[in-house]
Amino acid sequence: MGDPLMTLPELIRGVRGARTQELVQRECARIRGAIRTGDPQAGTTNLTKLLYIHLLGYPAHFGQMECLKLLASPQFHQKRIGYLGAALLLDERQDAHLLLTNSIKNDLAHPSPCVQGLALACLGCLGSAGMCRDLVGEVQRLAGDALAPVRRKAVACAVHMVRKVPELSDIFIPVCDRLLKEHSQGLLHGTLLLITEMCERRPDVLNHFRKAVPRVVEILHNLEVSGYSLEHSIMGVSNPFLQVRALRLLRVLGQGSKEASEAMNDTLAQVAMNTETSHNVGSAVLYETVLTITAVHSAPGLRVLAVNILGRFLLSRDRNIRSVALMSLLRLVRVEQSALQRHRATVLACLRDPDPSIHRRALDLSLALMTGANVRTMTQELLGFLETCPPAMKPPCASGLLFAAERFAPNKRWHIDTMLQVLTMAGSSVPDNAVSRLIQLIVGAGELHPYIMRRLYGALACDISQQPLVQVATWCIGEYGDLLLADSCEEAEPVQVEEGQVPVLLERVLQSHLSLPPTRALALTALMKLSTRLPGDIDRIRRIVSVFGSCHDIELQQRAVEYNALFRKYDHLRASVLEKMPLVKAEEEEGAEVVAPGGQKRAPSSTAQEEPSQVADLLDLLGGPPADPLVPAGSDTPVAESLLDLLEDVTTAPPIPPLRVWEGDGLRLDFAFQRPPADPHLLLITASASRTQPGTTSGFLLQAAVPKALQVQLEAPSGTSVPGPDGAPLSQQLRVRNPGQAPLRMRLRLAYTPPAGVPVQETLEINDFPAAAWQ
Repeated sequence: MGDPLMTLPELIRGVRGARTQELVQRECARIRGAIRTGDPQAGTTNLTKLLYIHLLGYPAHFGQMECLKLLASPQFHQKRIGYLGAALLLDERQDAHLLLTNSIKNDLAHPSPCVQGLALACLGCLGSAGMCRDLVGEVQRLAGDALAPVRRKAVACAVHMVRKVPELSDIFIPVCDRLLKEHSQGLLHGTLLLITEMCERRPDVLNHFRKAVPRVVEILHNLEVSGYSLEHSIMGVSNPFLQVRALRLLRVLGQGSKEASEAMNDTLAQVAMNTETSHNVGSAVLYETVLTITAVHSAPGLRVLAVNILGRFLLSRDRNIRSVALMSLLRLVRVEQSALQRHRATVLACLRDPDPSIHRRALDLSLALMTGANVRTMTQELLGFLETCPPAMKPPCASGLLFAAERFAPNKRWHIDTMLQVLTMAGSSVPDNAVSRLIQLIVGAGELHPYIMRRLYGALACDISQQPLVQVATWCIGEYGDLLLADSCEEAEPVQVEEGQVPVLLERVLQSHLSLPPTRALALTALMKLSTRLPGDIDRIRRIVSVFGSCHDIELQQRAVEYNALFRKYDHLRASVLEKMPLVKAEEEEGAEVVAPGGQKRAPSSTAQEEPSQVADLLDLLGGPPADPLVPAGSDTPVAESLLDLLEDVTTAPPIPPLRVWEGDGLRLDFAFQRPPADPHLLLITASASRTQPGTTSGFLLQAAVPKALQVQLEAPSGTSVPGPDGAPLSQQLRVRNPGQAPLRMRLRLAYTPPAGVPVQETLEINDFPAAAWQ
């Protein structure tokens, strides 16, 4: 401890050359001892060294009181180091930061603007809610009549105060009204930021500052036309930071107000057309302009202009700009579908970009742009992308193509061809239900069976590594293998198939190491069914089946033993047992969506007798008792009920009362119900999220789940932010299919970020739906 204290440069050089932590620990001990003795001459030196040690990651909490001592010093250089130390070593979780209030208050009244600036910077960094309430008067005074640099810092400090205590907004409204008339660009930037923060948190403040839209438009117009002050220009753009801040404020003021939106339309169009995009500066201003145009009630032509700007962004060499453009276009696809279609070729070209984030966003946008008019061309482009894309991109691309084929297929043949191509290219990357859906579609397309069989046989003969395709092919060969020998297909390419080749191909699938257990089971069953379709190969089939009677796979072994018994003991029943599967109607499937002819999705209807597994799934999902059993279709029903059933489509259903689902954190969620007369099994639920308290909720996300006997489909929401009580509520539609009229039960998951800024997630279970919603 008798060694002289090191200076800060000496400490830095020593730490750089040290091999252990001994030097830092020894210097911390010296500083602690010097602080204990209260040496006034070495206070600033010790604290600067301690701050350097703190930046290295070592504990330095013992220097907090030294910061407070230096804050109270009348000398500026000590006060400056004290404020710097307080900003680094103190925060709201430390009780010692409350001792700053008196020192900051005294410094705010200091005659030196430098001292006032230090106090404002510290208050804007560390000010707690209590400190903000105590010192708001001094900050308001400095923001109104101090020197220009101090006023800028006072406005920045006021932003922190409004974020901490939104109720203080009323104090700064008169100050902002005066500051909007200033010509200092730095002061205007801080003022616009302060007004934006107040408007986002207080609806009454938002209504007040909507009167200032002409002044904000004038600021933006002057920046765009006259240049305002050339010393602020960057890459030929006059003060882009102030332009961006003005555009963001206009976006807040224009939401929910047609009058305010009309006042800014001309200036927004001027900025959109005159800003250069050769540099990132101009692109940033244009991007904010596009966001503002799409957020307010702008004219249709202006919205088309915004889409075209984003389309130009897609041609940029900068991948960041292209990525931003793709995300923005994806948000606009619901409201500006026709304008986006003009840029379809550019979006498809982005699929060839080597950047994974670019082609992932381009894929999402391409799938969203698919319609019944362009489904053929878009599908060809996406199939080419599926063939060459990285493995990580195959699952989303395959799922999107299958979903688009179901929605927009022009005919059955095109639908089946597309699904077969997806299964061939994607392999195991297709969804789990793709095989069952394709089989369901093939069963219902009886007129295409010869064509389908030749396509599947040719694909299976070429490649047996794609397991989903192999499973579909083996199932179909087992059912319709006799069609391979008939010359009933004139449209497909001629394929010469001899009777003995079909069992050989299935035996190859059974013996392949690439075949999964479900694939082998399907192949074994297909072989057994061929024994009735191709009687000439029955001996070969019997021999192959008997081999698997000693297979290590229990499932295959059990099937082989049963099939051997069918050959030996019940051969007279074999033909009837192995008949072709009947046409499974959509109403006979349970727990899954069914692809109807033409590619449209239909909801499954529950049968007269529900399976116990459905009740178990309902219990697993919602934890409640099973629903009442449905009345079998064949049971006796009163004549009055039958008459009501006949007149069901004619009578007008009574209105369904709305339901208050949840309320908390100033946020409220309501359900409104509507049942289309043409589809009594469909229930349309409009979820409306609104705020009951001032402020804006951002990042709102709603997810829903229903029991297996029901189906739910969520449409895209109207936005992700829920404005205050005076703003329009966020809405999202849920389409619930309930073919069996089972009691409606639902589990919801809400995710949102309240004005306080801390993300929240809530899980709800709704069991009190009105009876009219499901009966």
